[in-house]
Formats: sequence, C-alpha cells, structure tokens
Amino acid sequence: MGMTMSEKILARSSGQGEVKAGDIVWVKPDIAMMHDLLGPWLVDPGFRRLGGRLYDRDKVVVVSDHCTPPATVQQADILKFTRDWAREHELPYYYEFEGPCHQVIVEHGHVRPGRLILGTDSHTCMAGGMGAFATGIGSTEMIGVLLTGETWLKVPETIKVVWDGELRPGVFSKDMVLKTIKDIGHAGATYQAIEFSGSAIRSLSMDDRLVLSNMAVEAGAKTGLIESDEEVVRFLRSKGVTDEIELLSSDEDAVFAKTLYYNASELEPQIACPHEVDNVHPVQAVEGTPVDQVYLGSCTNGRLSDLRTAAQILKGRKISKHIRCLVVPASQYVWMQANKEGILDILAEAGCVVNMPSCGACGGFTSGVIGAGEVVMSSSNRNFRGRMGSAQGEVYLGSPAAVAATAIEGKIADPRKYMELEVH
Repeated sequence: MGMTMSEKILARSSGQGEVKAGDIVWVKPDIAMMHDLLGPWLVDPGFRRLGGRLYDRDKVVVVSDHCTPPATVQQADILKFTRDWAREHELPYYYEFEGPCHQVIVEHGHVRPGRLILGTDSHTCMAGGMGAFATGIGSTEMIGVLLTGETWLKVPETIKVVWDGELRPGVFSKDMVLKTIKDIGHAGATYQAIEFSGSAIRSLSMDDRLVLSNMAVEAGAKTGLIESDEEVVRFLRSKGVTDEIELLSSDEDAVFAKTLYYNASELEPQIACPHEVDNVHPVQAVEGTPVDQVYLGSCTNGRLSDLRTAAQILKGRKISKHIRCLVVPASQYVWMQANKEGILDILAEAGCVVNMPSCGACGGFTSGVIGAGEVVMSSSNRNFRGRMGSAQGEVYLGSPAAVAATAIEGKIADPRKYMELEVH
C-alpha cells in the first residue's frame, strides 16, 4: 500500500518503514520553532523545572514577531525576555524585527521537503507549501520537545484537493484556498492533512503555494502540503541552500480520505465575510460594501508578488480619501526588495502607509488595530471577532488584488476590472 506525503514524512521521522493514518508515532522534529508571544516567556518556567537543558540548540529557531515593534511595556518585556533567553541558551537561530516567523524560517532555509517542523503557532503549517510536514503545537508540548527532541503525533488522514486548469486575470491562489475552505468548512479537516495538487497548483510560484498551505489550518487541518518539485529547489538555491534536496510526493496508490476536484479557469474572486473564514462568497455578492481600512500584508499575502500586484493596480491612482490603507511586507527581505523595485514608492504615492514587517495589525496587537464598528478588507488569514482589534469590528478577507481595488473605491471591489485594464 502506498503512502501519502504526511505518512512518508512521519514514517521517516519516527524511524519506521511504514505508517498509516490513525497510527500513534513518536517522532523527532527537524525544527522546533517558537515566536515571542507563545515562546520562551511561556515555556521557560516549566522548561527550567524539568532541567532547563536543550536537546539540540541547532534545531531550535526563535523569532520575535508578534510584539514588534512593542506598543506596551508588557510587549517590550516579552521581547526582552525572548532576546535574553535566546542569548542565554546560545541559540544560533534567533531573529527579531525581521517579520512573521513563518516567512522568516522559509527565507532562511530552515524549511526543506520531507522535514518535520513543529511551532508554537497554528500557521506553522505554511511550511507545507515546500513539502514539509509542519504543524502547530502548544507551549506546554514544546517544553517536551525542547528537553527530549521527541513528541508523539497521530498520523492524519489526508484530503486531496486537485486544482486543474489556469487562473484568469484578477484571480489568485488566495481565491483558490478560500473556495476550498468554503467547501470543506472551518472544521471540516480537523486532524487531517490537506494535500493540494493538480496542474494549476504546479504552475504556481512559491509565493502563491505558501498562501494555500498557510490557510489549511482555517479548515481545521493539521497541515497543508504541496508536492515538492524543481520550483522548490530553485527557491532554496536562491536562499543559499547548497546541500542535496530530496523531492517528495504521495504514492500513486496512496489512500486519501476524500478527493475534491476544481477547475481554476472557472474560479471568480472570492471574499470571506465576517465572522468565519468559511463564510465565503463571490466578490459580486459583497461588492460595494463600505470599508474603513484595507490591510495588505501578513504571512499569508505580504510577499513580493503580492506587493507587485497591488502596485500594478494602484500605480498612478489614489486610494479613497475615506479610508486608510496599511501595507506590511511579509519580511524585512521583502521590504528591501520591494523598495529596490520602487514598489513602496508607488504604494506610498497612492496614499498607502507602509509599516515595518510584523504580526501586529494582523493579530490585533499593534500598528493598525480597528475600532468598534469599523470594517476592514484584509489580505490576511483570519476574520473572527476581535481578530484585528475590536470585537465590534468586521473583517473581510480577499486577495491582494481585491484589497488594492477596494482601497481605490473605498468599498469592496472586483479586482478584475483593474487587471483587465492592465492586460489590454
């Protein structure tokens, strides 16, 4: 019997030749990742009580991203504690003020096909876009991983999602994943893996693939995986990875819990409406809804290609005088590349405010939270009550193109009219 990607990775990590869905296995993660908010300052008390000795500091990655830049004394204290903890334990991989942890570990080459990555954040699953089994765990679970280098996992069933065909102008991977989540439901893939495949997936850039894997957890999935190929190799080589890269895919006779099929050429721009990510409708159903703020950024859709798309739409135009537009590049690297290309100038000239890379506005911590009664159109990954500030606010989710079009009109807009203008 063949194995899925998840089964292959967990079989390797557990030292077993073969595992199947439902098995409980002890695994040895390749990377244990923590961020400031759910990392050392929560982990440390229990970690010290149980000995306080890292099993392997080279496999521990800490990224300060949620409290950067600190807006309160408590946030500043958390950052200081995290920084001091990394120094005390002589961690070679500590990153601060570089952007959201999921993007940072990808850019620094920590993510490879076939690796098992555990992190104290639910969107750790983003690394699955490069063929890794990546999933979030709690801070208490992380204590055991830090001390022993092991933990147990149940091997998940896999839902296979096949996207064939070609996306039309104005339609993006964000629309693909929102449509998928709508059909599966926000808890429909609980403790299952989602594997994205098909010709439309293979044609996507690494930036776009990471959008799909990032949001797999919004359907309740343990992880979201995409078959690794030469695009992954090219990306890793561009990040300075020189060692051998083993490509990974599911076997042809692997068993899937179910398979969903889609035609990308039939897809329209999708919008997730308050207050659930599976409350998804075609853009025409909500077009014209007034907004107070638009947000272009996050570990989901703040990468270079996203900023390029927004700049393509906003170049030579102005955002509505009735709204504010926040742009947060996904990392310091993305910020610098966008600056070199003149993208940030285009966005600023259109009236956008460009902030430093951070999780702040996306999570409702710093740098752009919304107030009671305010409505935001965001390229991020979640829209539940209070996600970006006040529980009395409303969050809509869409592609960077939809965000840029909305910024121009001051109300939710179909991006295709702007993309078609550029095409012709």
